[in-house]
Amino acid sequence: MTPNRTWMMVGLAAMLAIPGGAAIAKAKDDWKAATPSGAPVDCVQINAIRETRVRDDRTIDFYMNGKQVYRNVLPQSCSQLGFEKAFSYETSLSKLCSVDIITVLYQGGGGPRRGASCGLGQFQPITGAPR
Repeated sequence: MTPNRTWMMVGLAAMLAIPGGAAIAKAKDDWKAATPSGAPVDCVQINAIRETRVRDDRTIDFYMNGKQVYRNVLPQSCSQLGFEKAFSYETSLSKLCSVDIITVLYQGGGGPRRGASCGLGQFQPITGAPR
């Protein structure tokens, strides 16, 4: 292959990759399109939490039994939460509340390690949150 042809092939491959890359980036950010669907609450029942989705260093979606989804936007960024996508919490109540603290869990050899601890915000009911 001549040098000019190689350059053209690389350029063509790059142009073809952009739409797919844009689609992946869009799908990755679909969670941002969710909208509030009621007044925020201070607490949610722990036994009603079916699943959580960490969206970034400040945002966690709580999928509840039934179809309710609550978005918790932490008052401050929580270092490495968005990368690790894992956290723990301790509470003596049957509820998780805006005054509670979560701790980022680092996955690695020898089991999970504790990272930054961060306060929760209020739980905002939302609609349109993707899985």
